[in-house]
Amino acid sequence: MRTPLSSWIESYLNHLRYQRNASEHTLRNYASDLEQFRCFLTHKPDGSERAEPDLNQIDHLTIREFLGVLYQRRNKKSSVARKLAAVRSFLKYLSAQGAVKGNPARSVSTPRQERRLPEYLMMDAAVQLVEAPDTTTVLGKRDRAILELLYATGIRVSELVSADLGDLDLTNGFLRVLGKGRKERIVPFGRKAQGALEDYLAARDEIIRSAKGKSAVAREAVFLNYRGGRLTTRSVGLIVDRHVVTLAQRLNVHPHTLRHTFATHMLNAGADLRAIQELLGHESLSTTQKYTHVSTEQLVSTHRRYHPRGKLSGNSH
Repeated sequence: MRTPLSSWIESYLNHLRYQRNASEHTLRNYASDLEQFRCFLTHKPDGSERAEPDLNQIDHLTIREFLGVLYQRRNKKSSVARKLAAVRSFLKYLSAQGAVKGNPARSVSTPRQERRLPEYLMMDAAVQLVEAPDTTTVLGKRDRAILELLYATGIRVSELVSADLGDLDLTNGFLRVLGKGRKERIVPFGRKAQGALEDYLAARDEIIRSAKGKSAVAREAVFLNYRGGRLTTRSVGLIVDRHVVTLAQRLNVHPHTLRHTFATHMLNAGADLRAIQELLGHESLSTTQKYTHVSTEQLVSTHRRYHPRGKLSGNSH
């Protein structure tokens, strides 16, 4: 009896979870993308069901047709590229298991991506944002600690919300982080973030006391919601939105913007690119290199200052 595609997908996701140590975020994306691919294979264009094809019937034309449907549904190029990567990786797994002969997705080109520079805040705007919360309230202290820590470390929001009290070393200013692929790294933070964390943690018990009976309290989590549970990435996004509105500024800011801002400010201050790579937890240096977007004004200024023939006439220095 032929193994259904859904079973192969489940097997592959277990492989990612237990053999590759993939994050829950990655697993959710792959599960969604592969289910979408399965539905494409088992449904006609009019939506009616059709027999599931044999795995070896899936060729490069099938995959290109799938991408065409995604474009018709107005999926962004970045989304199409991600779904193709999921299908390609899945078929590679099936090939390794002997379920298919070769990987037809290898011959399908990845959509060319528009290169977008990371959005980041100027230093004044970053300072205004992290200092926006009202620290006379417990939740205000929490929000201040969140924003300070995001800006001070450049960690991902998923890494922030998964942080436990045992991961914090307030005395020495370090946070132990479990990043992508469940790789552990240690990130430092400065006195501003340290002070904000100390203020919040001193008041954190108030959240736990007021949350009694409302829900299960996540006692080990650093950051709690008003009900005493662990904060989610979505909640942090809403927190950032709220304080941007408070500033009454038209800033295109989301939690990841503070990660971009951290990296950009570190780089502009002269930090080594490889050090930034380690702090951000990037697997490849090429991923970190997107932060080398220095303004034309800075480039011109640096050239004029240091190149022996870079000085303009009339400059006295």
